[in-house]
Amino acid sequence: MSPESRKSEPLLQVQELVKRFGGFTALAGVSFHLDPGEVLGLVGPNGSGKTTCINVICGLYAPDGGRILYQGKPIGGHKSHHIAKSGINRTFQSPKPFLSLTVRENVELAAHYGDPNPGFDIDALLAELELDRYANRPAAELNSAQQKTLDLARAMATEPRLLLVDELAAGLNPAELNRMAVRLRALADKGMALLVVEHLMGFIDKVTDRVVVMAAGKEFFGGTLADATKDPEVIRVFLGGGHHG
Repeated sequence: MSPESRKSEPLLQVQELVKRFGGFTALAGVSFHLDPGEVLGLVGPNGSGKTTCINVICGLYAPDGGRILYQGKPIGGHKSHHIAKSGINRTFQSPKPFLSLTVRENVELAAHYGDPNPGFDIDALLAELELDRYANRPAAELNSAQQKTLDLARAMATEPRLLLVDELAAGLNPAELNRMAVRLRALADKGMALLVVEHLMGFIDKVTDRVVVMAAGKEFFGGTLADATKDPEVIRVFLGGGHHG
């Protein structure tokens, strides 16, 4: 989406973002934007900086350079709980629910932490994500796919305007992948912006409006996935999967 076609300021702007770990530069000047109701995919080889980018946006790490603007205001370096209360939440590659608490208690705790609107309905959320049948079970009894869904429910319980999704599809079977894709698109249809880190191109194709392809801590392509698959540099660096020669 070009600047001329956007009707309002982007919800999220990442400008020349830098993150270093000692002598290693994980992010070397990443820039992109995300509009309300848009799903943007962050794709690229392992080690390209995708998860680090999400970790910096959500406040887990402080940036070493560049800017992160949310609703036009800088949030880089803010504490993660402040960022969550401002309307940004995330899922994790490996969900870590409170295993001794029930599914409902896990979501109730997240809702209490995020302070959603007075009319927020936890039971409706559990039903929407097909977790209602497990509401009174300890989270420890859920399988991997169900724990990922619970992780999504906990993030949604804070009623974010921006959801950062980190490899939510990993380990899901085809039917589970399709259900998860439908759920994420439904969130976007309601106006939520999503930034999705994922390796599964079929899943990315189903959920995203645009993709940013990263390598060595920088973005080098932005556009639709269909266009990305036709770009020789994307094919060489990413779709080639590390093959050389």
